[in-house]
Amino acid sequence: MSSLPATEMPAVDHNATAHAETAARASGQVNAAHAPINVLIVVPSLDSGAADAGAVELTRIICGSGGRVTVASRAGRLVADVTAAGGEFVALDVASNNPVTVLRNARVLTRLVRERRCDVIHALGRAAAWSGCLAARFARVPFVAGWYKGFREQNLFKHHYNGIMARGDRVVAVSEQIAQLIHDRYGTAWERIAVVPMSVDLERFDPAVVTRERVEAVRETWGVKRDTKVILVTGRILRRKGHHVMVRAVQRLKDMGMKDFLCVFVGEDRGHTHYTGELWDLVLATGTMDVIRMATPVADMPAAYAAAAAVISAAVQPEGLQRAILEAQAMGRPVIVSDLAAGPEVVLTPPAVPESRITGLRFPAGDDAALAASLLRLFSMPELTRRAMGARGRDWVLGHFNREVVAGQALRLYGDVTGRANPPDQMPQA
Repeated sequence: MSSLPATEMPAVDHNATAHAETAARASGQVNAAHAPINVLIVVPSLDSGAADAGAVELTRIICGSGGRVTVASRAGRLVADVTAAGGEFVALDVASNNPVTVLRNARVLTRLVRERRCDVIHALGRAAAWSGCLAARFARVPFVAGWYKGFREQNLFKHHYNGIMARGDRVVAVSEQIAQLIHDRYGTAWERIAVVPMSVDLERFDPAVVTRERVEAVRETWGVKRDTKVILVTGRILRRKGHHVMVRAVQRLKDMGMKDFLCVFVGEDRGHTHYTGELWDLVLATGTMDVIRMATPVADMPAAYAAAAAVISAAVQPEGLQRAILEAQAMGRPVIVSDLAAGPEVVLTPPAVPESRITGLRFPAGDDAALAASLLRLFSMPELTRRAMGARGRDWVLGHFNREVVAGQALRLYGDVTGRANPPDQMPQA
């Protein structure tokens, strides 16, 4: 479908479609209780964040079930993915928290709801949620807020600002960890909270289809020797991701005499903070320049995971559910995560499961000594033990984070909040 700015939104075609649907219902051709859902998704940007990718995934799910999606956002590289999935893109700066802009956006969104005959507004992100919540009230449609991570709350103002994400008719958490955070912070009733995880492209992230040539190409790009163990850290270069914790853990490994390893940071640096500079200063101060690489984003991420001996998330803030950790497990890689990086329903570790069922290791957030100890433990295991851990991780992701399971959960959520059912013939096909 077309990508149009908010000031050039033609209503004729959409109204014609809506009138056709209304006529079909009147003639008995469409049961209103089972009509395809029509969703307005509001997200600050369509670039590379978890919420951005979530907007694309929801578009695929809804359009795949016969529904319609309009995505209002700032333009970004994922716009093409939205339109390819069957959604319509409307350019709108919903990333701004300026009160005047929020009100202006709310009016535009209200008009979109009425012209596109949307059944629900789904906001992903705080600034987007303020505009989306107001528009939902003006247009008298349900409002859904989606959490992809835990937000910092340094003061009462931040608590109030973030609190808009807990005011939805349904509050969607990407993991049990985030659901608990929402309930604890805002007292949101459990019946208003729904957990809908993200899914993984299990055909793309399949170790069986990644060739040795692809793996060697990635290792060559990083300048890695054949016998060197790669410790992979993915994600944007942000303080909350805990890269500094990883640097200090690497320093400990080096001081303890560990050899033949290289820690590779793969992620974007958008230049919005001074954190990358601070990270380089820390690398120089700790003498770890020879065992740390800060690489550019990799196009062939399945090969990057396959090239790694372990994948790490040292997050120091609640991350909810990181797509990289799911992808790494789908690729059969052992993972090590902080207790804020992923919950027990994402990475299986004691005491939730016995040692024979673990898919990775866990350490207290911010504790570089514990992270170093976890790495030593992992690399001291026999190769067959590490492979078995990775295989269990893939099995876990296959069963709980495949597209069909997640699509079913998302459509049931929309059906619940709008009072509609989703018959089998409207469910996405495997």
